[in-house]
Amino acid sequence: NNSNIFEGRNYTPMTKNKIILPSGGKIRAVIENIQPEINGGKYATKTIQGQKVQISADILIDGHDYLGQRLWYKHESEKSWTEKPMFAQVNDRFGGEFTAEKIGFYAFKIEAWVDHFATWQHEVDEKIKAGLKLEVELLVGLDFLNIIAKLAKGQDKEDIKKAIGIFKNPEKYEEATWICRSEQMHLWIDNYPIKENTCWSEERLIFADRVKAEFSAWYSIFPRSATKEVGKHGTFKDVEKLLPRIQELGFDVLYLPPVHPIGQTFRKGKNNSTECLPGEPGVPYGIGSSEGGHTAIHSELGNLDEFKQLVEECKKYGIELAMDLAIQCSPDHPWVTEHPAWFKILPDGTIKYAENPPKKYQDIYPINFESDDWQNLWIELKNVIFTWAEWGVKIIRVDNPHTKSFGFWEWVIAETRAIYPEMIFLSEAFTKPKVMQQLAKVGFTQSYTYYTWRNSKAELIEYITELTKTDMKDYFRPNFWPNTHDINPYILQSGHEPMFLIKYFMAATLSSNYGVFGPSYEYLYHDANLPKEEYKNSEKYEIKYWDWDKRNKITHIYS
Repeated sequence: NNSNIFEGRNYTPMTKNKIILPSGGKIRAVIENIQPEINGGKYATKTIQGQKVQISADILIDGHDYLGQRLWYKHESEKSWTEKPMFAQVNDRFGGEFTAEKIGFYAFKIEAWVDHFATWQHEVDEKIKAGLKLEVELLVGLDFLNIIAKLAKGQDKEDIKKAIGIFKNPEKYEEATWICRSEQMHLWIDNYPIKENTCWSEERLIFADRVKAEFSAWYSIFPRSATKEVGKHGTFKDVEKLLPRIQELGFDVLYLPPVHPIGQTFRKGKNNSTECLPGEPGVPYGIGSSEGGHTAIHSELGNLDEFKQLVEECKKYGIELAMDLAIQCSPDHPWVTEHPAWFKILPDGTIKYAENPPKKYQDIYPINFESDDWQNLWIELKNVIFTWAEWGVKIIRVDNPHTKSFGFWEWVIAETRAIYPEMIFLSEAFTKPKVMQQLAKVGFTQSYTYYTWRNSKAELIEYITELTKTDMKDYFRPNFWPNTHDINPYILQSGHEPMFLIKYFMAATLSSNYGVFGPSYEYLYHDANLPKEEYKNSEKYEIKYWDWDKRNKITHIYS
């Protein structure tokens, strides 16, 4: 077997007639274990505009020479790099920092070299302490001063030239040795490093989000339930009337489930019944009808202009509106006839509807991400996001992203950030830990968590430690919800008011992003579709009529 097992490494063994040596043989510094990084730099870590980014790495050399090290960084909009010093921490680990002043990607890298100038200064200091006579050492120092004299400017340049004259004059030996040990010499070494045979780390990326990505309080309602009039379908105008209340309660994100046309075919009735009675509104997640699909507005809620008006009205109250991206279709969605290849066709010629056995969702067709026409599918989904962005939407909650391609999310989030860097994506993935982590790695700004089911002191300590003390802190931004419109957790099914208070209070103080599905939460609505963690008479399937003027302990805790 003539294969070379060393191929691709940074060294090659001696062959029969030839010796092959690596490049950079004079480089002695080693840089490793860079933080923050994900998967060896495969993905960008996260920070927030205005925050200091802490960078660290193990930097070492052989022998006893001194090291020089620098942190270099730049924003994606900048052409030149900025250089910052790094400082020793412990056990050959060095740290540096910079402030992420802009939204967008930052690149950083680390430079290290054997600092012969600093090594010389240290050795001279030790020899002077020992009472040794310096002769050759001053000549070596003179060489260093001549080099930095070419780098220095202003008063430093004049002072260095003066020191050169002293080093050259044997009669000023005592003054020369004093300069060797002076604070000024230390500053010259730091400010005008003599870099030879430098070692560079690989570049790493950090994405700086806007502040809302790190600090947000979400309030979720079905807009059709915003009406105060029983028997009437709520509208965007009704939602506008609730904005003062939502502001009063302290929320700055208003999240609406899908606001698109709802299909008629296999429309679900109350409590997910397969029989939809006349007048029942259907499920907002059964997206698409003859009125349109993901870029259309459900006519009973209002029109596009009224939706845009709601977006603008929210801003007046310090609130941002978040839309819900559910990548699925009702059988009546235009995509079903225009792009049948985007769905999974069964042997009998029918389209496979959504299932989560034993649950069946006959009113929903899932998208097939293994479609042969996947390129056009991706482009159309990107168009949906960009259309919403043009409507003024800057926050998107994504429904079940873990059932869609990781590759798609990595691509579409990057595409969106390139044009709309302020867009925030919340991953609604209650699934396996590493799947949730992967979605955060590929770009999701925030992530739902297991907080909904973490109740004991031990469970909370363990989970919060994982989120804040492991490498998850560099890419996984938790958003804590005690309930959602899909989840009525067992711990709340008793309707015990203190538990509602505790679960909300802890969500809002353990995480800087948190949310709640209301108003059912503040009204202690807890009827369950036992034995499941679902609401009985769920608002997903019917219009609810709430007393929006009611105040109690829960609303007090909110505000």
